[in-house]
Amino acid sequence: MAAEPPEVNILSIQSWVSYGHVGNAAAVFPLQRLGAEVWAVNTVQFSNHTGYGDWTGQVFTGAAIADTVAGIAARGVLPGCDAVLSGYMGDAAIGAAILDAVRRVRAANPAALYCCDPVIGDDDTGVYVRPGIAEMLRAQAVPAADIVTPNQFELAQLTGLPCATLDQAKAAVRAVQAMGPRVVLVTSLVTAETPADALDMLATEGDATYLLRTPRLPVAVNGAGDAIAALFLFHRIQTGSTKAALAAAGSSIFGLLRRTAEAGSREILTVAAQDEFVTPSTRFEPTPC
Repeated sequence: MAAEPPEVNILSIQSWVSYGHVGNAAAVFPLQRLGAEVWAVNTVQFSNHTGYGDWTGQVFTGAAIADTVAGIAARGVLPGCDAVLSGYMGDAAIGAAILDAVRRVRAANPAALYCCDPVIGDDDTGVYVRPGIAEMLRAQAVPAADIVTPNQFELAQLTGLPCATLDQAKAAVRAVQAMGPRVVLVTSLVTAETPADALDMLATEGDATYLLRTPRLPVAVNGAGDAIAALFLFHRIQTGSTKAALAAAGSSIFGLLRRTAEAGSREILTVAAQDEFVTPSTRFEPTPC
């Protein structure tokens, strides 16, 4: 009988929405469905994601985040933490609390990974985070990370480089690696080489770069990037392979978005499409590039 894979424990510090699926509300359940234990710390609690144009709720303080992490540490569990995952921060002061959490986890478990989803904005919205956050990500969070998961817009924002062609995107990824991270996942990429009916993902570790191309779906939703980052991190922990993590995460996200598009939903259907996280209905394989 094959041995059971080791338990994966992830400290996920992200936003939370009561209605819909972004931030922790997009990341926690897929990770749990795959068998991970997720210690969720919320940076904000909103009624819904800001893409609706109006929302209620509050942004938590850096002190509140630090206090929650301290309480987790007091349980003596940080040596078993495999990774810290961070996303939307809400306020630049939260960044300091996240980086302190990373330091605490690494002190307890030097093998733990830090995966930073550098949430800044997107092509259709521009920069949507508060002043100071993009600068903090560029100067502090990204250099501290082992894995970063920007979208194409964020890749350009982090580096100041164009990303219109595949070669330009690869050069920008190398510039991010030069900041410190060894693994860079570009969660959505459309370059001059991308067919009109397709969407690309790009993952690089060291000198090896892989491209995953999937059909473009008629869907525009929030939270898919948050789910991709979580899935990629999980599979990278489980397999130790960036190529395998890209294949698994990309295939699962395509299945999730296909189900969402078929239902005509404004929100990603993380519950209805949950089997896609475990056994994707369509398997895509990355190619070296």
